[in-house]
Formats: sequence, C-alpha cells, structure tokens
Amino acid sequence: MKVVVFGTFDIFHPGHKAFLKQAENLGDYLLVVVARDQNVKMVKGNLPINTELRRLKVVRKSKLANKVILGSRTNNYFTTLRTHKINLIALGYDQKPTIPQLKKALKKHHLANLKIIRLKAYNANKFKSSKLLNNV
Repeated sequence: MKVVVFGTFDIFHPGHKAFLKQAENLGDYLLVVVARDQNVKMVKGNLPINTELRRLKVVRKSKLANKVILGSRTNNYFTTLRTHKINLIALGYDQKPTIPQLKKALKKHHLANLKIIRLKAYNANKFKSSKLLNNV
C-alpha cells in the first residue's frame, strides 16, 4: 500500500518524525510531499523560515520515507495522488481539511477509492511547529 503525507516541515522536530513513522507503518511505501514556499504563504499567511529546498533536504536526510518531493506549484495534489498511485492519505492530527471535506474533493476528482486516516499527535504541547517558531 502506498501512503502519502503532506506538510511544511519548517522546523523538523520529533513530532514530525513521529508523524512520518506512524504514516510509514500504514503501508509499504511512504511518499512525503513538502509544501512549496508560495503555497505555505497562501495557506498560513507567511513564508516558512526555511526554504522549500532546505526543508526538502532535511526530510530526505531523515530517511523516514521512500521518496520525498516538492508539492505542486499550483497546489494540485490530485495530480500527485494519481501520478504516484497513492492508496492512503495520512493526515496530521491538526492538518486541514477535515476528512469529510477531503473525501468530497477526492470524489469530485474521481479519487473516491483513496483511504484517509488522521494520525495521532506526538507531545503536541511541546512539539508543534507554531510553538517552536515562537521561540526562534
């Protein structure tokens, strides 16, 4: 089973490692999609501290995924799902959209057969990017 996760991974921390390990355990192939700088700005309202290439390298260096790629420049993750023949999307405990919203979007793009799982938080009071960014 091919699993995908999407994320910014700006300050790569133990919560990210736990997230990737949980996702890895759901299948036999893990694809990590690192968000583009401009997409992060659009979604979060500001650019990440680390560039997309730096974030990509850090996630690759963790060796917790079979493949790590940059996201679509147009934020079209449906193409990524098709191209890589994904079976399951693993969402972080606090990632948007909601599962019903995502299921609706997947159905609209003829990808209703994909499974979606929401993963558990890992010490979210300590290891959450927004909290760590406030300390930088």
